[in-house]
Amino acid sequence: MKKKSGVVAIIGRPNVGKSTLLNRLVGEKVAIVSSIPQTTRNQIRAILNNEQGQIVFIDTPGLHVSRHALDRAMTSAITDSLMGADVVIHLVDATEQIGEEEALVMERLGKLTVPIVLALNKIDRSPRHLEDYLHMWEKKLKKPLSEMTHRVVPIPMSALVGTNVDALLKELFKRLPEGEPLYPENVLTDFPRQLTIQDIIREKLLLYIREELPFSVAVFAEEIVERSKKLTYVKASILVERESQKAIVIGHKGELLKKVGEAARKELEKMYEKKFYLDLWVDVDKGWKQNNGLLRQMGYIL
Repeated sequence: MKKKSGVVAIIGRPNVGKSTLLNRLVGEKVAIVSSIPQTTRNQIRAILNNEQGQIVFIDTPGLHVSRHALDRAMTSAITDSLMGADVVIHLVDATEQIGEEEALVMERLGKLTVPIVLALNKIDRSPRHLEDYLHMWEKKLKKPLSEMTHRVVPIPMSALVGTNVDALLKELFKRLPEGEPLYPENVLTDFPRQLTIQDIIREKLLLYIREELPFSVAVFAEEIVERSKKLTYVKASILVERESQKAIVIGHKGELLKKVGEAARKELEKMYEKKFYLDLWVDVDKGWKQNNGLLRQMGYIL
């Protein structure tokens, strides 16, 4: 049997579980995961190799209405991902009602000719809106899904506990072209190290600060220096928009910032199997979301 190889893009509105699914599919953590919407800000390529072949997964930012330069960069990344995909996973949260962002997702997916797998996520949590998403696609296609399996195939599943993830993979490989691997088999991801470090620090921030900062905080790894074979030094700025947010991030006597740094350091050391020294600073920059030059340095604009 000839092996399959191709690119699969994961698209959906914020907080439907894209990063959780990506990490489940490849078996290791490559994407930032948080219960706060809009935690993924970059395209993340993760690579799965098995006896059937190779899939290069692209986890896109959650699609939502654009407000500033950062949002436009994220929307552009989504469009680029879809253009190069052989198959698309439309991931939805079957426990939540259809939202206004879904119209944006459907608008982009409606223009594609590639196969689409409708992954109905979170069936482990009372998926009372599952039928709504099926009807949404039937309305779009103007035919029952049972007659359009070559175009869209639905898979009820749970990224968190792994229910039907094997069935999802089976459908993906079925729709991929035959071909040689796009990446060497020992490569897990081509996500740049700077972005990985920034995302790990930001993930830990979101872990400790759940209410006021998800859209107002960024992490910029200004310096990454290999001080020895065993130690990497990272100077990173945590950017917020207001002085009051700076105080929240630092915490009482710097305790919160210390916790964030410690948690990020431990994860990075486990990931890269070497020591890390994190030098974290908190800076107020009211216009960082509109600063194209800064966004480019941070890796959000390519």
